Amino acid sequence: MLNVVRLKVLKEVAYHGSFSAAATALSYTQSAVSQQIATLEAETGLALVERHPRGVSLTAAGHTLVGHAEGILARLDAAEASLSAIAGLRGGRLRVASFPTAGATLMPLAITEFRSSYPEVELTLAEGEPEAIVARLRAGELDLALLFEFAGESLPAHDVTRTDLLEDPMYLALPRAHPLASKERLRLADLANDAWVQTSSSSPCARHVVRSCHAAGFEPNVAFESDDYQTVQGLVAAGVGVALIPELALSVVREDVAIRALSPSPPLRQVIAATPAGARLVPAAPAMLGILEAAARGYERERGRPA
Repeated sequence: MLNVVRLKVLKEVAYHGSFSAAATALSYTQSAVSQQIATLEAETGLALVERHPRGVSLTAAGHTLVGHAEGILARLDAAEASLSAIAGLRGGRLRVASFPTAGATLMPLAITEFRSSYPEVELTLAEGEPEAIVARLRAGELDLALLFEFAGESLPAHDVTRTDLLEDPMYLALPRAHPLASKERLRLADLANDAWVQTSSSSPCARHVVRSCHAAGFEPNVAFESDDYQTVQGLVAAGVGVALIPELALSVVREDVAIRALSPSPPLRQVIAATPAGARLVPAAPAMLGILEAAARGYERERGRPA
């Protein structure tokens, strides 16, 4: 019979790509991880990993076993969650992840409320981009995630229950000294000849900015990239380019940056709370979901275009 501990070790090796990184994640020694994998290979009679100078990769058998292991481990997590439900949220855990701008705005309010109401639940928060987070959610590594999506780039819906929280419009950021900064509303086409600052080209926001510029009839000249929106504001303030920034990233606006609405309508991203479907839902997740919905409603009541 396959050993659950060794399956977890294999999953961590697959996720991290090396014995040493898996050992760090598990608080094991590297030799202990190697021994667990060797024992698992002896039990299955198959090679599960291939060793390389800079790490390891899974064989076909390894990929197959990890796929089953993820489901097995998720079911065990669900069993633990059910026992926590019997305790009435007097214990258990809730593993949450968020994309950065929601992590700086919605999540702190929700975490404060949750910890006040359920102090005995162990609550953790991770951060990442939606594609990476949703993969971890579906693998059973997370219980609830804050994600966003743009029109035309829907996130996978299989085995995930989604709750729409709010719409997050994007605003144009330009230097206060820019010739167009005096206008209250601008069109993207007005900035066709400007240099642009955006997040890294592979990010969903950057892809949507490029699509929006294409729809406005021009190819954006991307001069600089940064995944930190405060850095983006700094570059805009220095006059090296203009940028599109989501409202959630504009809780703090520099005095030397002008924020302007776009006509006829701004690009929007939908902010979503996602949970595993069915029996994998831990009892603390609905409580946090209700708190997040209330936080989103409060944010929308108080929202206003940054000056």
